[in-house]
Amino acid sequence: MIADERIVTYIRSLELPESDIIEKIEQEALESYVPIIRKETQSFLKVLLTIKKPLRILEIGAAVGFSAILMSEYMPEGGHITTIENYEKRISAALENFKRAGREGMITLLEGDALKVMKTLDGFYDLIFMDAAKGQYIQYMPEAVRLLSAGGVLVSDNVLQDGDIIQSRYAVERRNRTIHSRMREYLYELKHDERLQTSILPLGDGIALSVKK
Repeated sequence: MIADERIVTYIRSLELPESDIIEKIEQEALESYVPIIRKETQSFLKVLLTIKKPLRILEIGAAVGFSAILMSEYMPEGGHITTIENYEKRISAALENFKRAGREGMITLLEGDALKVMKTLDGFYDLIFMDAAKGQYIQYMPEAVRLLSAGGVLVSDNVLQDGDIIQSRYAVERRNRTIHSRMREYLYELKHDERLQTSILPLGDGIALSVKK
C-alpha cells in the first residue's frame, strides 16, 4: 500500500459501479487470486481514456481480460484493443470473458511471449498499457516506445512495488531483488529518455505515465 489505507478506502467508496458483467468478472478474478488493476487505477484509466480518446490501444498482459474489457467501455466508437498474454489458462479465460462482455469484436488477443509478439507488430498505438511481468518492463520498453504514436501515452502499472522500490536492494526479499533492481532501472530510463515526458504517480501500486514527444 503506497498511500494511507484510510484515504484509499475513502476514495474507493466514492466509485460508481460498472456494468454487471464487469463487476462479475472483477469479483471472479479477486476470488481466484488473479491480479487485476486496483479500483483507483481503474478510475485513473477511465479518466485518461476519456481525455485521450485512443482509437488503438495495446495492452501488455491480458490476464483474464478484465482491464481490456474495462478500457473498451471508455474508448471511442470504432476503437480497437490488442492485448497480449502468454499463460494458457488465462488466455482461455480472457477469450471467454470477451465473449461474455460482448467485446470479442473490439479486442484481439495475441498469444505468446510479450516481447516476441511486440517485435512482430507495426503501426502506431495511441495508448499502451503495460501490466505484465514487472521484471520485464525494461525489456519491453524499446518496443513500447517504437510502437507509440507521437503524443501517444504509455501507462506502466505496479511500478512502486508496494513501496519496496524505495528500499535498499538488500532490504528486499531475496526472491524479489531482480524485479526490484530492474524496476528501478526501468523508472530511471523512463525519466531520462529524451523521447518521453514521464510522471510517476503514487496511485494504486504506482503508475508511470509517459507521453511520447
